[in-house]
Amino acid sequence: MRAHYPRLKRASYAAASACASSGNARHALHAAAAAPDHRRRGGAPLGLGAPVDQRQLGCSLGEGLRPGALELAAAIRSASALPDGGGALSLGRCLHGLAVKAGRVASSAAVAKAVMDMYGRSGDLVDARLVFDEMARPDSVCWNILITASSRGGRLEDAFGLFRSMLACGVAQSMPTAVTVAVIVPACAKGRHLQTGRSVHGYVVKTGLESDTLCGNAMVSMYAKYGGSRAMDDAHRAFSSIRCKDVVSWNSIIAGYIENGLFQEALVLFSQMISQGFLPNYSTVANILPMCAFTEFGRYHGKEVHGFVVRHGLEMDISVCNALMIHYSKVFELKALESVFASMDVRDIVTWNTVIAGYVMNGYHSRALDLFQGLLSTGIPPNSVSFISLLTACAQLRDVKAGIGVHGYILRRPVLLQETSLMNALVTFYSQCDRFDDAFRSFTDILNKDLISWNAILSACANSEKRIEEFIRLLGEMSHQWDSVTVLNVIRMSAFCGIKRVREAHGWSLRVGYTGETSVANAILDAYVKCCCSQDASILFRNLAERNIVTDNIMISCYMKNNCIEDAEVIFNHMAEKDLTSWNLMIQLYAQNDMDDQAFSLFNHLQSEGLKPDVVSITSILEACIHLCSVQLVRQCHTYMLRASLEDIHLEGALLDAYSKCGNITNAYNIFQVSPKKDLITFTAMIGCYAMHGMAEEAVELFSKMLKIDIRPDHVVLTTLLSACSHAGLVDAGIKIFKSIREIHRVEPTAEHYACMVDLLARSGRLQDAYIFALDMPPHVVNANAWGSLLGACKVHGEVEIGQLAADHLFSMEAGDIGNYVIMSNIYAADEKWDGVESVRKLMKSKDMKKPAGCSWIEVDKTRHLFIASDVKHQDRSCIYDMLGSLYQQIKDTQTQNMATVKSM
Repeated sequence: MRAHYPRLKRASYAAASACASSGNARHALHAAAAAPDHRRRGGAPLGLGAPVDQRQLGCSLGEGLRPGALELAAAIRSASALPDGGGALSLGRCLHGLAVKAGRVASSAAVAKAVMDMYGRSGDLVDARLVFDEMARPDSVCWNILITASSRGGRLEDAFGLFRSMLACGVAQSMPTAVTVAVIVPACAKGRHLQTGRSVHGYVVKTGLESDTLCGNAMVSMYAKYGGSRAMDDAHRAFSSIRCKDVVSWNSIIAGYIENGLFQEALVLFSQMISQGFLPNYSTVANILPMCAFTEFGRYHGKEVHGFVVRHGLEMDISVCNALMIHYSKVFELKALESVFASMDVRDIVTWNTVIAGYVMNGYHSRALDLFQGLLSTGIPPNSVSFISLLTACAQLRDVKAGIGVHGYILRRPVLLQETSLMNALVTFYSQCDRFDDAFRSFTDILNKDLISWNAILSACANSEKRIEEFIRLLGEMSHQWDSVTVLNVIRMSAFCGIKRVREAHGWSLRVGYTGETSVANAILDAYVKCCCSQDASILFRNLAERNIVTDNIMISCYMKNNCIEDAEVIFNHMAEKDLTSWNLMIQLYAQNDMDDQAFSLFNHLQSEGLKPDVVSITSILEACIHLCSVQLVRQCHTYMLRASLEDIHLEGALLDAYSKCGNITNAYNIFQVSPKKDLITFTAMIGCYAMHGMAEEAVELFSKMLKIDIRPDHVVLTTLLSACSHAGLVDAGIKIFKSIREIHRVEPTAEHYACMVDLLARSGRLQDAYIFALDMPPHVVNANAWGSLLGACKVHGEVEIGQLAADHLFSMEAGDIGNYVIMSNIYAADEKWDGVESVRKLMKSKDMKKPAGCSWIEVDKTRHLFIASDVKHQDRSCIYDMLGSLYQQIKDTQTQNMATVKSM
């Protein structure tokens, strides 16, 4: 037996160590119990089918079991590896008691270290320190255990104090080692104690540890996390001092540059890493990929990294694939993102969240909703990040029903209610969908409101001038320190209160020192523009020390509102950098001023710059297409929309309207039919299309269908419908619709509605009724359009007296409109009242009025030809006049033949 004792003990310890390393404490205790003591051999194994308590241990000891020091150390280490809820501390204390009773703590450093580590891991630093103080000659490992426990427990000052005591003890075996440095340096970074970290670095240099890989990596990581140009220089020096760099060394320095926004430098280091023979691992790629998008040629750098990933088989790692998809979503490479997603055999919640967020980021909100349904079908539970992206998509689509469904899901899971960021997203969703009451209820449900929560509800108030009182009340209740977002909300709300309040907000922003922030200055500039104070806006714009793209865009929008084309062009041409909004504003400015050639030229230039037209771009250029009456150009816009998957209900309405105004009702109707989500905008556009083409009965029928599906009409669609009845002569239907405006639909009739009714009665020949109706219009809706319609009808029906009364109203309301004078003159002439004609002409002459030349154009082979009265400058005028002469002669010959035929009869 004696001869076999050492082998048996070693085997038992090996089993205990194996169990300890695997974290199985109970099996370790079995192995420890199986090991015979040097004073007593044999005995039954220690039965630990349930958690061990003192009574069980006493019974076991009573049976004569005496585990050795190494077995006890292994068991204690294994006990400390148990989860907190698994009774780790209780079991560890039992083992500590066993060790003390057996005299193992005092006699065995391994047991003492295991006990210290066990207490340190469980957060009981007092008992860990008591065990340390009882040790006769603690070595550097013991100090490291205490320093690690203090740092892990957040007691950084204790960790620093222990390190200083370790240095002061002067014992060689207790001096700091590379492991000590690797423990204390992260504590310096965690507590932002850079000076302490520099002192540790000094010790490292003095003792020659700076070339050690473990020390060097820790120093690089500390300086990188602290940030700043000087710290990054120190990080690079520490990196250069490492004699044997490993992948962790490269990852640390690359991550440091990325954390500090030095993306180009990080890419250079990544290239150096590969060129020096180091193979980047999953962590390297996951760090480098997301920041490629922020570099000058990020799109191409990302593809290069992707190629490296494929060549070295790293695409099997889920974190690398997730990083690839994040990159592609940032550089708007949606097909590449989808390709990576489709190639993945294993996906986690981060994978799904990345793709959903990528769709939202790139404007494909419907796809995001569809993909979320796919996530639910996998059985992977969505988390708060999933719902934040989903709520953003719902807000953009104005899909209130889907958003309410998300809210219901959150309410059924109390864990999600504790996620402040998710609840903030819910407030923002309701705010963007103009549901303030729901936004406020969501705000009150937030358990731990932060500054973002308050800013979100203030932003919801600032969306409407009706919420001024709530805004002021909430602002007074804020317990958080204001930030620039709060100030922005104050400025936004001031725009609803008029120019006086905007100027007060501007002055207040100057006093509190926020106007130095470009975003605040832009908000003030935008408030002046919204209040139509272009002069104040121009003064502020000229005096701004710092401008960005947003600043210039706001000023261009100001000039666009005032049709100041040259001023807008000056800003646009001098912009160092332009975004899509800049181009869209200028295209819109040209289109609304009938400068169609310039609009198309800019639209083509936009694409040559590598930008992709969006919904606003196409909507603006469609207006120019309408001016040119070019169906071909509208079709090109339609084709681009389909190719680019531009899904927007407003754009569909604009396209339908463009086809209609260019005379193609078939395509307009087809767009209406295939629209998956018909709303008020779509119905209004189609009803307007029918009205324009004289199909009033179809317009009225479509309006009835709209009411049946519970779409509430607004003043625009009602105006369109009345116009359709007017042009088709449906007097009774028009009168019925007008009466329903207030009585049924609860909409207050506008000036346009009254003008349509006057036009309806006048066109049908009921001029007296139209005149009386115009006289009875409420003062706040009296407008020149109604009287202009009546005057035009008087010309058609040859009614001089009522025409003269209508003209008198127009002359006083629109004294500078020459068209009214010309119509009245023609009415007099048709009735041969030459004195009246002369009177009107004298009036026009006294006001220095001249009738503009008539203009027409025709499109031939995609080329537009413009014709102005009395203009002989067209390059093909000879051929044109020859053709006109030939046509005139043919008409004259036909008339002669017809006359001869009549005479012969």
